[in-house]
Amino acid sequence: MRRAIFAAAVLIVSVGLVQAGIRADLSGDAVVDFATTMDMPLMTVGNPGNADDTHGDGYGGVDYAYNIGKFEVTAGQYTEFLNAVAATDTYGLYNTNMADPSGVWGCNIQRSGSAGSYTYAVAADWEDRPPNYVSWGDSARFSNWLTNGMPTGSQDLTTTEDGSYFLNGATSDADLLAVTREADARYVIPTEDEWYKAAYHKNDGATGNYFDYPTSSDSLPSHDLIDPDPGNNANFNDFDDSGSIGSPYYRTEPGEFENSASPYGTFDMGGNVFEWNEAILYGSYRGFRGGSFDIYAPYLLALLPDYGSPAAESLNVGFRVSEVPEPAALGLLGLGSLALLKRRAHA
Repeated sequence: MRRAIFAAAVLIVSVGLVQAGIRADLSGDAVVDFATTMDMPLMTVGNPGNADDTHGDGYGGVDYAYNIGKFEVTAGQYTEFLNAVAATDTYGLYNTNMADPSGVWGCNIQRSGSAGSYTYAVAADWEDRPPNYVSWGDSARFSNWLTNGMPTGSQDLTTTEDGSYFLNGATSDADLLAVTREADARYVIPTEDEWYKAAYHKNDGATGNYFDYPTSSDSLPSHDLIDPDPGNNANFNDFDDSGSIGSPYYRTEPGEFENSASPYGTFDMGGNVFEWNEAILYGSYRGFRGGSFDIYAPYLLALLPDYGSPAAESLNVGFRVSEVPEPAALGLLGLGSLALLKRRAHA
């Protein structure tokens, strides 16, 4: 089936994770299977109908259950994407800064060959770390590719230009700002509310209760990479260094802070790399959140969104994907809620 079937019951995801050395359990409530690299586990974000956070600008309320990446998209996953659709790379999914991990802190994805026969590779010790130098448009094209079943071919309406977003060649800031999520979208860039809820909501029912940090804490995280992780840690710059691990990697692998998950079981929503969301801010920018390896702790706070030009490819911005229910599933959930209200009215 093209769509994952969303269970009627809301799943309450435990924060208690199986410790496996220095890395968290790599399984999830659902999974996207990749052919050449680690699969993408997804976590269910339940408690539909929760209230917005009453602090700040009031984000986090989502009326439906959805899945979100347990980890950020990895360089290995992005490399598989490039090899599938970027033999010519019509819309610039590859940034040459990706190849330089020392001078510009790239993610070490290497390109070989010439236009029409490009191939891409990433070293084993880099493939599970997040890519950087990816724009909002690159992230939308990756989401379309997942939605279309991860096909191989040129960048067209069957691979990258349609699916969850109708891009049709959009690469400029103005054109990318005009792009919206399609009604039958499946894999997507999270909305700001979807991202915020997965990162900060306390997973305690349909409440308006939120943590300040995406490590299930109201206290400022540390950034010490210790085995075992004592909890409430993230990869950010503490004024005197370049994150938790420094040169040459700067970005951690999935779940290295194995006891610092959000209440829904997601990792690295604070630090490592900023992550794109769908929000449009100040009429000219797309939102991103969470802080990064090269920036200070306040950017991990729920109160502090950030933003960038949607065509920009920056050294400290990556992304994760969400999976949203199809409209038919949302309709069934709505009918179920209506039936429940009717039963209560006749009680």
